[in-house]
Amino acid sequence: MKSNLVKRSFMVAGRRVTLDLEDAFWDGFEEMAAWRDMSLPDLIASIGGSGEELASGIRLFVLNFYRHQLFAADHLLRSVAPLPNLGG
Repeated sequence: MKSNLVKRSFMVAGRRVTLDLEDAFWDGFEEMAAWRDMSLPDLIASIGGSGEELASGIRLFVLNFYRHQLFAADHLLRSVAPLPNLGG
């Protein structure tokens, strides 16, 4: 599977930051910024780091956000309508 990296540049805390991320991670990161009512540079600054370390940090940040959302949704569904015990 070929990785299609998209390069974007931002001014973060007075310095130019260029990041290479896959489209799916950019989409998720933009959704997170909107959900938090933050700009992308502000969200980038909150993660910290630089270069590949920052790109990896953003990937993990996005992954953990959506994992948490999935866990919360699963927990809510199970508390409202527990799954039946199908036995075996």
